[in-house]
Formats: sequence, C-alpha cells, structure tokens
Amino acid sequence: MSRVLVIGCGGVASVAIRKCCQADDVFTELCIASRTKSKCDALAAALEGKTKTKISTAQVDADNVEQLKALIKAFQPDLVMNIALPYQDLTIMDACLACGVNYMDTANYEPEDTDDPEWRKIYEKRCKEEGFSAYFDYSWQWAYKERFEKAGLTALLGCGFDPGVTQAYCAYAKKHEFDAIDTIDILDCNGGDHGYPFATNFNPEVNLREVSAPGSYMENGKWVEIPAMSIKREYDFDDVGPKDMYLLHHEEIESLAKNIPEAKRIRFFMTFGQSYLTHMRCLENVGMLSTTPVQFEGHEIVPIKFLKALLPDPASLGSRTHGKTNIGCIFTGKKDGKDKTYYIYNVCDHQECYKEVESQAISYTTGVPAMCGAMMLLTGKWNKPGVYTVEEFDPDPFLDALDKYGLPRRENRDPVLVD
Repeated sequence: MSRVLVIGCGGVASVAIRKCCQADDVFTELCIASRTKSKCDALAAALEGKTKTKISTAQVDADNVEQLKALIKAFQPDLVMNIALPYQDLTIMDACLACGVNYMDTANYEPEDTDDPEWRKIYEKRCKEEGFSAYFDYSWQWAYKERFEKAGLTALLGCGFDPGVTQAYCAYAKKHEFDAIDTIDILDCNGGDHGYPFATNFNPEVNLREVSAPGSYMENGKWVEIPAMSIKREYDFDDVGPKDMYLLHHEEIESLAKNIPEAKRIRFFMTFGQSYLTHMRCLENVGMLSTTPVQFEGHEIVPIKFLKALLPDPASLGSRTHGKTNIGCIFTGKKDGKDKTYYIYNVCDHQECYKEVESQAISYTTGVPAMCGAMMLLTGKWNKPGVYTVEEFDPDPFLDALDKYGLPRRENRDPVLVD
C-alpha cells in the first residue's frame, strides 16, 4: 500500500520500524537509512522472515540536503519518517519539499551549535519577544507552513508521546469531555530502574539539555519562566506509586497554547530521582553539558558529545530496565455549565516492551506513536497541506490505533489535581 523512508536507526526508530512491520498491510515497503548503515542492516536482518514488509537499507548523512534528495528520489517514498536527531529536522524538511514528499518527526527543531552567531541572533530576539529561553521551539518549523501548503504536502511535527500523544489527549478532551478547558497539566513519570548509577533513557544530548534548561509554563496567555528544577511536586501515579516531579519547559506547551487558547494555564512535569539530579548538577557544574567546543590535547571536542560517548547507549537499556511509565494529562474545565476534572493517561511496562520489541518503555512510548502517526497520514485519516502538530488533527483514529498497537488509554474522572 505504501513506501516509507525511515531516517534514523536508534532506539526509537527501531521500535517504530518493528511496529510498522506489524502493520504490513499499510507499510508494504520500508527503507531504513542512517549515517551508520550497518545498524540498518542488522535490524533488517533481525526482521527477515517475521513480516511481509519489504525492507531495504541505505546510508545517508541527514545533515546533507543533497544526499537526502538523492535517496528520496531513488526510493520514491510516500512519506519520510524523521526519527533521527532534532538538529536534522530542517534539512530533512528541505529535502521533502524539494522532492514532493510528506514529512513527519517526533521532536521539534533545535540547533546542534547553540553558539552559531546567526542562530543566536534569532534566538535572543525570540527570548525577548516570547519570554522563554529554551533552545527548542516550533518557530523554525512553523515557518515552513506556507511552503508545504503550496506544495500540497503535509508535515506532522512531534508525533512521539510527549510531544504527540499528550496533544492528542488534549484534542480528545476538547472534543469529547469539555465545553471549555481551563487548565492542562501534563505528567510524565518514568518509574523504571536500569541499575546504572547514571544513564539517560533517550539521546543524552537532547535529554540533558532539556532538563538542565530553565523551566517555563503558560499562564493567562504569557510565558512564566523559572530556574531549572525550582518547582517540585509529589504525585501518586497508578501502577508506579508516589514520585517527585519537576516543572520543565516542553515543546507541546507552545502549540497547545496556540490551539487551545481558552486554557488559562498549561504546565509540564517530569519525574526524576535524586541520584539522577545529583549527577546532572555535578556534570553541569564542571561544564560537561556544554555544547561549546573545547581544545583537548590538540583535538576539538564538544563536552556533551564526549559525555554521550561515555554513557550507556539508551538502546541498550531495555533488557535491564524494570518498572513502568505513566504519562498523561489532567484537565480542569467546564461541561454543560458545571466544573469538571478529567485525567487520560497510559501505563507502559518496561519488561513487556522488551519482550515484544527488545526496547525499554521510553523508546516504545515514542516509537509506537510515530508508527501510528505515519499510519494516519498514509491511510488519509490525517490529510491537509501545511505544517501541523498532533492536536490539530482528529484524535479519535489515532488513539484507537494506539489502543490497538500497545499504548491503550486509561481514564479517571475524579483525579487528584496538582497544586
């Protein structure tokens, strides 16, 4: 039925590809492409004989638009799934526009080099105008909207869990549960234990930059920025138990504020253990989270890239990670003139994920929505030219697909609220 080019072959991409192969009536042909072709070849070999999906592999530098264009023209896909690094979103979008192909990713753009003078000038202007200082935001990709519209192409941004499923939960709540939403709290709890003193559950460069940045939330149409990890709450999560969680800046707040403007407050919380925070603060204090190159014994190195090389590969954590994740959204608002609360969430078991696709739950909860989002585009359930985030589409078929392919929703109509 469809040909899909998947760019990336890390932990999340591996899950997405394996799940695509479970829906081989939709994903009839896949090309897996990465800078390291041997990883693509190994995954293709592992899937041989287990699916009707025809799988090929290719080598590509996703920073190189010309290489991307050549690969797209050679394979002729119906969709490009960008499951590489967020640094590469714009080059892949450029290649898709040049070749006339639909695009999707799992996280919004941020630059690899935050010291680049041209980027820095635009970034500092945005900080002043918008009121938040995170390196990642949607403005760079939203700028492609008119070009995708004119080309008759769709670009789906941030179709992982958060962002992604959390935005579908918001669209579902708005469509089915509320006449007006007053507040949204997005809660991301990882109750898993991998046994290492310190490791990150997804790309260390992205993860550590995200959690060490100032936190921010939207209130009454304006950004409120706070020092990193300065707002802490405890919440008792189903199937996990009580966990400390901290307010972070997260990309879906930006799009939700645009698409659900009646919401008076939108916040994002993520759980962290004390050991993780202690390690992170120590690494930050000695400069290991820096993206600024330094000279060491005649070589230029980027501290956070060097740190990434030392830490366990997130894709290797699956077999040793035990416990569950719990991710969802708590809403307050009005229905039929009465106050209402509502909580929609998913619980995912690390070991069950490993048994199914040889992955821990963090990669699983990102890779499955990527596959389901691709399915929405390929089957025409989500189809309008332009650049969109998940909450701008009908949530019902997407959530039904998630229920079917491993991330079933749960609901609570009388949840404990976060103060």
